[in-house]
Amino acid sequence: MESELLTVPEVLAVLNGVSRRTFYRWRELGVAPDCIKLPNGELRIERRNLRAWLEQHREAA
Repeated sequence: MESELLTVPEVLAVLNGVSRRTFYRWRELGVAPDCIKLPNGELRIERRNLRAWLEQHREAA
């Protein structure tokens, strides 16, 4: 089964309040969710990778 591909604006909407600049900074630092770079230079993030990344960064409350 294919995973849904999200655009950067869609990911930012899920992350509520994280700016595009912050997301790209996270990419530079290697701490952003895994991305797929398309031939036109745009990024896509698989929804399942975003969920796994969020789960990995969850703090125990």
